[in-house]
Amino acid sequence: MAMSNLYSKIAPKPVKRIQDNMPVSQTNAWMNAETLNNGSLSLSPPHIISQRESLQVMQPASAPGSPPSSPCISPVNSSSTLDPNWQATKPTVRERNAAMFNNDLMADVRFIVGSPGSTQIIPAHKYVLATGSSVFYAMFYGGLAECKEAIEVPDVEPSAFLTLLKYLYCDEIQLEADTVLATLYVAKKYIVPHLARACVNYLETSLTAKNACLLLSQSRLFEEPELMQRCWEVIDAQAEMALKSEGFVDIDMSTLESVLGRETLNCKEMNLLEAALNWAGAECLRQDIEPTPQNKRSVLGSALYLIRIPTMTLEEFANGAAQLGILTQQETIDIFFHFTANNKPVLQYPIKPRAGLKSQVCHRFQSCAYRSNQWRYRGRCDSIQFSVDRRIFVVGFGLYGSSNGAADYTAKIELKRLGRVLAENNTKFFSDGSSNTFHVYFDNPIQIEPESFYTASAVLDGGELSYFGQEGMSEVTVGSVTFQFQCSSESTNGTGVQGGQIPELIFYGPSY
Repeated sequence: MAMSNLYSKIAPKPVKRIQDNMPVSQTNAWMNAETLNNGSLSLSPPHIISQRESLQVMQPASAPGSPPSSPCISPVNSSSTLDPNWQATKPTVRERNAAMFNNDLMADVRFIVGSPGSTQIIPAHKYVLATGSSVFYAMFYGGLAECKEAIEVPDVEPSAFLTLLKYLYCDEIQLEADTVLATLYVAKKYIVPHLARACVNYLETSLTAKNACLLLSQSRLFEEPELMQRCWEVIDAQAEMALKSEGFVDIDMSTLESVLGRETLNCKEMNLLEAALNWAGAECLRQDIEPTPQNKRSVLGSALYLIRIPTMTLEEFANGAAQLGILTQQETIDIFFHFTANNKPVLQYPIKPRAGLKSQVCHRFQSCAYRSNQWRYRGRCDSIQFSVDRRIFVVGFGLYGSSNGAADYTAKIELKRLGRVLAENNTKFFSDGSSNTFHVYFDNPIQIEPESFYTASAVLDGGELSYFGQEGMSEVTVGSVTFQFQCSSESTNGTGVQGGQIPELIFYGPSY
């Protein structure tokens, strides 16, 4: 299953609402008395910890008694323990422990995992669970422990629970796109921070504009600030794509308000209004009401006033927002007056444009020259390879223009990874004959992942004689991002690390 479809299928079930219908939030480090007394694993409310918190396991006041004996039941998944002398074939503790994973042999507890109608019975061993989780330790050996042999876990998916047990028994983490969010939930629920960290790392590496908004919604519920920050970086830089993603309509109201109120979003207000109405239409269906303009406005509530409608152009407003039926007649009149009248009415909508993102520039040459080598374009390809150590979003290139007076250029710019074209644009720019660089842009920012080389190319046609860069650097640091440059085999016009064209990469990146 593609990651873009994963979140709406998996996330709401384990994280939005749990057994007691309460949202995920910070709780005490131990399960409450009521939960322990009834033998259930469902936390009330569900337990979440920050990844940075240290894990401390409290010792019992007295040594726990011997665990209750289990009836002799045929093993469920025990091909490795059918041999009566199976222990002799497992030379390490890890191998012997792994043989007990999802195995009825010597199991002293069983979990009935999953929602009613789709449960799975999973055998386990209290000692193994208690040594890996303070929640299990409290459940089985704490002062309020009970000796129940069957424990219902209706708020956890069986596949995610098995992933947790696989880690506790075998010290292995096997994550899959379909279940990683559910696994993160169960790792948080039972306070297994290393597994939770692995889930977050997995999600960060698969983060794109298509899943950033829904993943932001889940990371807020999971209280994962670092993951939230990564989501915001993607949403800010690629806001238009993020707002049009399928998962956007499934985010919760709080996350919707955070997105609509975001100062650094890099998109038009009309895109935000359309996205908000798409979300409202989906919310109407969730509430089983007709998605009329009036009902959409009703479910949006005060979130509508986070959209900066007065900062649209008059044409955008007149032909777009004013025609959607979402505004009252008085609001429409007042906003028209805001655009045209000297005496402007007071509006409920913000009138100050968003700041947006500030682009950064990586300069890879220390100087430029002209005429000494008579650099020419001739319609050939100038190309350079680069990599970064942090995720960034390339928005365009800075190029050198004519060294022989003013000239018009056509330019084809391209960005590739492993031979695959990620983005290209055919554009024009005017060179005034100075040594200044001239910026050309892609239609949308392109996400660049760390530790992988990308190829930036440009083919220019216009005044042949041009400026060119000198004293090139193989490593350049801009803010918190370090660029590495190397020559590209696609360069047919002489551009390389030491000199040539494409002197600048223009990008959005971390601001810290």
